[in-house]
Amino acid sequence: MSALFPLDAYLGRIGWTAARPSTEATVLDALVLAHTIAIPFENLDPIRSRAVEVDGASVAAKLIDARRGGFCFEHGRLFADALRALGYPVRELAARVMWNQPDDALTPQSHMLLDVDTPDGSRLVDVGFGGLTVTAGLRWQSGLEQHTPHGAFRLEQRGEDWWLSARLGEDWKALYRLRRQEMHGCDFVASSYFLSTHPASIFTGNLMLARAGRDRRWTLFNRELSEYRSDGSVARRTLDSGDVLIATVQDLFGLPVADQPDLLTRLRALAAD
Repeated sequence: MSALFPLDAYLGRIGWTAARPSTEATVLDALVLAHTIAIPFENLDPIRSRAVEVDGASVAAKLIDARRGGFCFEHGRLFADALRALGYPVRELAARVMWNQPDDALTPQSHMLLDVDTPDGSRLVDVGFGGLTVTAGLRWQSGLEQHTPHGAFRLEQRGEDWWLSARLGEDWKALYRLRRQEMHGCDFVASSYFLSTHPASIFTGNLMLARAGRDRRWTLFNRELSEYRSDGSVARRTLDSGDVLIATVQDLFGLPVADQPDLLTRLRALAAD
């Protein structure tokens, strides 16, 4: 896979202008940050019930060539292939999302993330968790509060499971739990198909966009736009028309939509709800 990966095009897509990346942990962190700033989280295909393909060629064509974003399986596939092309040992993992769930809830393995080796130890790497995407690698160290450019996270080992939580204000909130058991590309196909096409999926019924900046994040849930700043303040507003919604998708999140009539229709319908 890595021999065919368009590495130069990918590095151009994330705005990488430094020397060709090495496999050091600090370089991995810089790649994670560059990726999450340049390539947004988005579900513009699922809101049209279009099945999201998660093979390497399809993902590269969409996120690199077409300058789109994607959801977790697409971000995970693209970043895994890029890291392998750079020489990083990578294992693909699956997580059970625990956001707004009780600790004893059994949820499906519907999220993709990575386990990446560096000379300074392995890191959890997750470039595709929407508005709480982790913008640096995390050490597999239980109980350690780890700071990233966009907030603090903590991994906790509970038996065979690792739990990832984010600090929100004074509280810790669970994002997901996982086991460090290697998965493969074929393991994510069914989940991607369900999440991108089924009427019960949150991704088919709601517009969900997210992007990181150097010192802030932006999220858009349907018409609700939020800006989370590094000083802890949050600015929120409701987008009041289809034109404003479309302009925000294009200008703030950098997603080309003007040449897609069916998508424009869907966005206008969302704005009217």
